Amino acid sequence: MGVQDIAAKLKPRVEASDFNRSVKFDTGSDGVVVIDGNSISTTDAPTDCTIKLSLSDLEDLIAGELSPTTAFMTGKLKVEGDMSVAMGLQSLL
Repeated sequence: MGVQDIAAKLKPRVEASDFNRSVKFDTGSDGVVVIDGNSISTTDAPTDCTIKLSLSDLEDLIAGELSPTTAFMTGKLKVEGDMSVAMGLQSLL
């Protein structure tokens, strides 16, 4: 699964949410997924918060197979910027 597939899978959740900030999932050379309010794209853009992780860890996170807390505590996920934005993502994941 690539970032395009992940964005497509998240799109209905994002559009139905009341999320009003911006966050970027940065998977390095595999690309980015940017959520800005109720829109989602795979085009890089400045955001309130950047979450860096591998593509496979992002897939597991979206599938519910990886806990965001566990990923953060074990170093699989790194947060740059406003941590409260990352915390607000729980309703989408």
